[in-house]
Amino acid sequence: MSILLTLFLEFFKMGALTFGGGYAMIPFIEETVLKHGWMTTGELVDFIAISESTPGAFAVNISTYVGSEVGGLLGALCATVGLVLPPFIIIILIAKVYDRFKKNIIVQGAMLGLKSTVVGLIAATVLSVGMEVFFSQGIKTEVFQSANFYVSLGIFAISLFLLLYKKLSPIPVIFLSAAVGIALGYAGVIKV
Repeated sequence: MSILLTLFLEFFKMGALTFGGGYAMIPFIEETVLKHGWMTTGELVDFIAISESTPGAFAVNISTYVGSEVGGLLGALCATVGLVLPPFIIIILIAKVYDRFKKNIIVQGAMLGLKSTVVGLIAATVLSVGMEVFFSQGIKTEVFQSANFYVSLGIFAISLFLLLYKKLSPIPVIFLSAAVGIALGYAGVIKV
């Protein structure tokens, strides 16, 4: 099977079977890229950061990136179309009938189950990405002696505070965290 068809089918499957948006999709993307050997977890985590800090929908950004890395411009197109086609079709169909069925006990039960699962998927993503950011070499005592660990932890805590308690828009938080990382890198505080 050609790489372009593989990209289309893998991302079509993700688009058809993932509920909850881009973040809920990360575990499926990680499983797929690792299964095919398209990139490492570290490379994927790097692009998760880039996808979050660039304009556009997160899931589209990351599918476009993976497709581009694996199959060039056509790979990017195949992965992106594969990802967005199922939800596009499904949402058109749901929009036609949702008002008639939204009070149905089966529909309400399905929505409760889906919403709960989405929270679990996002939590799994947070843990997976967190492990890669804070403990990419495993949980070892050397990690706790590294400035990178404490800088990352500090930026995480400040970002969480600004987003949850100060209700700051994510855009300035992203730019601020990037600026702090760049400044600390140039100052030699953190090591790449």
